[in-house]
Amino acid sequence: MKRPLIRIGATGLAIAASIAPAAAAPAAFAEPAPAAAASTPAKITRVPALTEKQKADDSTAKWRKIIAEYNSHDYDNVFETTAYSPSMDRNIPVVVIQPYDKAKRKNAPTLYMLNGADGGEGAANWLAQSDVVTYYGGNRGNFKNVDKSPGIGANIVIPMAGKYSYYTDWQKSVPQLQGGSKKPQKWETFLTKELPQGIEPFLGANGKRGIAGLSMAATSVLNLAQHNPGFYDTVGSFSGCAATTTGAAPDLINITLNRGGTSINDMWGGRNTALARYNDPQLNVAKLKNQKNMYISNGSGIAGPHDLLGSERVGKNSSASATVIVEGGVIEAATNWCTHEFRARTRALGIPVTYNFRPTGTHQWGYWQDDMRDFWPVATKGLGTKVARPAEPHQSAGGDLAGSIAQITGSAPARR
Repeated sequence: MKRPLIRIGATGLAIAASIAPAAAAPAAFAEPAPAAAASTPAKITRVPALTEKQKADDSTAKWRKIIAEYNSHDYDNVFETTAYSPSMDRNIPVVVIQPYDKAKRKNAPTLYMLNGADGGEGAANWLAQSDVVTYYGGNRGNFKNVDKSPGIGANIVIPMAGKYSYYTDWQKSVPQLQGGSKKPQKWETFLTKELPQGIEPFLGANGKRGIAGLSMAATSVLNLAQHNPGFYDTVGSFSGCAATTTGAAPDLINITLNRGGTSINDMWGGRNTALARYNDPQLNVAKLKNQKNMYISNGSGIAGPHDLLGSERVGKNSSASATVIVEGGVIEAATNWCTHEFRARTRALGIPVTYNFRPTGTHQWGYWQDDMRDFWPVATKGLGTKVARPAEPHQSAGGDLAGSIAQITGSAPARR
């Protein structure tokens, strides 16, 4: 069974195409940061493993079943927690992937990985669409089609909520996106204050940390790094657009937000408000002058190996191939323009960034799994683990589970 491919609304094609010239449009200076509110650490609670009844229940989220599958094959390093956010007055499900090697779990750094537009609440998340568990977490080489990986030696922390949020602090309340809470979304407060202050002591982490995100969240991680200088030791941004207020950028953002029944007016008060400009990484690029170990990537939008019929991602599904080639191609071409403009600005200011412009590739998970490989040396340098990447950087990007736990050879390995 193949993983579901990213779905991109056809209505976004014209807007996506027009974002390119917007990236180069002149822009006003960004406004000062809003005053930071005092924060309380998130309360972290480990969630019990699924019961057999829950595993069989169709309403149980697929990512929870994936955790259960790994657990059943002796991957005790993968589990779910809830993190209570005081600022949002809600519990956020958070997946934790500790190093597979128990000896590396104590005093490890932390890598926060953000999902795309659906926040991980649907099928488009790191657990269901990549081999993050066995590649970044590590494995013993007991898979038929995946090389042995030592893992990056860090705790991987993945919030499984935040769809259509841009992981920012919202100005207005949008009930349908607030998980039953009456409080507005405060994702930046949660991700940079409440969650680290709660989850890192819970895991016995060493205080070094990084963050990575794709698509919608690729924009978010740049904002989070700019707003919190010195907080992250490494940053990865995959297939995002750094512009948010110029030209057609707000229209592209609204395409995402409209899927959640909201708009940029609810999020930042409008297209060109002080808050919107504060959340425009392109305008605020100078704030990254002291940020080290940054990796920013983009495909060209031209069909690549993961998009073609017969590839691991699309198989023989001609409709799926057409979707990623046409719609995903246009979106990726648009973000490619944004990223080239961002590169020009960082270079002009002498800000060191590792850029990876792939000659082919669309807006889909096969390439973001490749980014996990290419981000590895930058991430491990920043996190201080400096673990050598496995010799073959680009493994299979297909299968039911990433790396595919269904293809483990033999029975579960003996417990360590």
